[in-house]
Amino acid sequence: MGTRPDDLARGIRSVLDQQGVVVDVVCVGNGWDPATADPPLPAGVKTLHLPENLGIPAGRNRGVPEVAGDVLFFLDDDAFLPSGTFLSDGCRMLADRPEIGLIQPRVVDPTGLVSPRRWIPRIRKGDAAHSSAVFSCWEGAVLLPRRVFEAAGGWADPFFYAHEGIELAWRVWNTGHVAWYAGDLEAGHPVIDPARHAYYYRLNARNRVWLARRNLPYVLVPFYVASWTGIQVLRWARRPAALKAWFGGWRAGWREHPGERRPMSWRTVWRMTRAGRPPIV
Repeated sequence: MGTRPDDLARGIRSVLDQQGVVVDVVCVGNGWDPATADPPLPAGVKTLHLPENLGIPAGRNRGVPEVAGDVLFFLDDDAFLPSGTFLSDGCRMLADRPEIGLIQPRVVDPTGLVSPRRWIPRIRKGDAAHSSAVFSCWEGAVLLPRRVFEAAGGWADPFFYAHEGIELAWRVWNTGHVAWYAGDLEAGHPVIDPARHAYYYRLNARNRVWLARRNLPYVLVPFYVASWTGIQVLRWARRPAALKAWFGGWRAGWREHPGERRPMSWRTVWRMTRAGRPPIV
């Protein structure tokens, strides 16, 4: 959105400086024209101006047709790549292990602050450097083959913000691939509070409901929504204002249309269950 010019410049430079790969970069402006950036974006970086802020996942989707290449990499404007071989290492991993359909790296704060546990997308967090199959992803730095991205249907346009990384990971699993947390790859991102967004609580709940309605077999929808409703009530029992906003979003999730429904197969449900996390929590 053009509000973090220094971070944006750092992130773009970290991609342009990658070794062993050819990069084709587009900067998508959500309600902002990147061609007017100050300082100007580096030569060779394409820009896409979206006059209206369509939300984070929709903005990412709009950028995909603007670039070439068999592998797509999405980077938020406040993230960057500390290593010059990140993309070549990630592409080599995808080539050596064709079962992997999505890679999320380990996320580290550049100032040395302890990284939030939520950046490790598994229930049993363990060592942040430990790699494993996962069932969601932190969306700030994501690498995946273009063919898998297209088969998965891309990011969840209607979500605007929150939980689009869960849906993308689920849909990658539904293509027959695995979403992978790579503890040996590193992305940089400052430690921030996600609740800094005024709409955080509402969209957090609405998108939980939409996630189930869009992606799960009908019989599993109430189980998933009920489990997360219970979790949020326990988490925020002493924060009535947060819960009030959350339940406002919860109701909207049932009343409003969630967009395209692409339920995962029962085979995918079984694969995810065998891998350690059935899609009911």
